[in-house]
Amino acid sequence: MKLTTLVHKKAISASLETTTRNDAIKAMMQLLVDAGEVKPDYVDEYVKAVIKRENRGSTGFGNGVAVPHLKKASVGKVVVAIANVVDGVDFNALDGNPVYSIFLLLSPEDQPELHLEAMEAVFGSLSQETFRRFLRQASSVDDVLQLLNDTDSHQLSN
Repeated sequence: MKLTTLVHKKAISASLETTTRNDAIKAMMQLLVDAGEVKPDYVDEYVKAVIKRENRGSTGFGNGVAVPHLKKASVGKVVVAIANVVDGVDFNALDGNPVYSIFLLLSPEDQPELHLEAMEAVFGSLSQETFRRFLRQASSVDDVLQLLNDTDSHQLSN
């Protein structure tokens, strides 16, 4: 599964200005609404569900990244929003450090195999130090898109 098939251009923020995890999740959900990937009627329900999941165990995996995610029956297809948080945000990450890059993943509850494929695509990229560094340095949506294209075509290596 390619990242470029999961991420809509309008669901990317190269410089999200927020100071809390919950506000970051809300802002990223709004990116998905603006991209036409999430119906506005579902925003509150989805945000609450993502935050509830975060409260059970952080998806801040260290190295400045987090991958909050949600599986719901009302989600029509796997979608991802990406945001770089300007000053970092406390995500209760495993390494105790702030998170600067966030991938918000939504997937249909009845398609667990697609959820796993999407998670593998996201984590495959985030496990590369070069990818994380270039993502954090991206100053525009086009920079992020180019990074995703490079990653999908295996032009980026560690």
